[in-house]
Amino acid sequence: MQHPIRHLHHVTATVAEAAPDLAFCRGLLGLRLVKRTVNFDNHNVYHFYYGTEQGAPGTIWTTFPYAGWNVPPGVHGAGQIVATSFSVPPGSLDRWKARLEAAGFAPRASGERFGAAWLAVRDPSGLTLKLVADARDHRAPWTGGSVDRESAVRGLHGVTLLLRDRAATVTLMTGLLGFVVVDEGPDRMRLAVGDDEPGHLVDLVVSPDAPPARNGLGTVHHVAFAIGSAEEQLHLRAELMQLGYDVTPVRDRTYFQSIYFREPGGVLFEVATMSPGFTYDEPLDQLGTDLKLPPWEEPDRAAIEAALPRLA
Repeated sequence: MQHPIRHLHHVTATVAEAAPDLAFCRGLLGLRLVKRTVNFDNHNVYHFYYGTEQGAPGTIWTTFPYAGWNVPPGVHGAGQIVATSFSVPPGSLDRWKARLEAAGFAPRASGERFGAAWLAVRDPSGLTLKLVADARDHRAPWTGGSVDRESAVRGLHGVTLLLRDRAATVTLMTGLLGFVVVDEGPDRMRLAVGDDEPGHLVDLVVSPDAPPARNGLGTVHHVAFAIGSAEEQLHLRAELMQLGYDVTPVRDRTYFQSIYFREPGGVLFEVATMSPGFTYDEPLDQLGTDLKLPPWEEPDRAAIEAALPRLA
């Protein structure tokens, strides 16, 4: 049976230094830092969650700043998310272009695809991020930063997967996961889940000769999709395992519960619940202000804080 994947939940990348990542995402892109915690699998590394006011699923971009831990730069290639897109208002790209150039991040490319204009920029770690001016996005932006409402990011627009072959990936996504093909161009196929609008979109690009991807600094680690409940998540896990996928047990991420598996092309997929959300341990007006640790790490808080990079 198809499972009720609602939309994107978040996208997570491995980046280099923590301070430049904060300056770029919070300062330049104007995203809200909705949670400052640690990588639950390595408490020596920060985990930053950026989004709109509440960090609603579908708006969240997250990073692991791994500089100083002997992690080499990654290789962009097949079996990887090679671009993450953010949704911005129509007519705002000229303002974004000027803003990025003034900060030393001149856009690398621009164009129009499936009826929406876009421009691409590299972040301080070399990740390709796109700003897409899509008139269909009516989500409220975060305006507590330095970007006004007429330009502010509305949330994730979509992700682009680079694959050597897409047939098995399309079968999984349009079958069990409930996606539909909504558009196709000469170089890509666009799938959507829930609705055909920003925050619901995945593009598949095929390059049979692409080098194999290697995770590292400047690469996307995984994309997460939102599911409605823990019960639905367990049912999906069971069906994936019946199909032969190697799926992790349910993992407690404090703000949601997660399972992970690799789709046939090699990209790491996560399916995450939509609750309890980021106000679980901080009030809305204070999100991102304190270092939050999972309960099992609290006894070691002093040592963890001492080992993490100092931030302004």
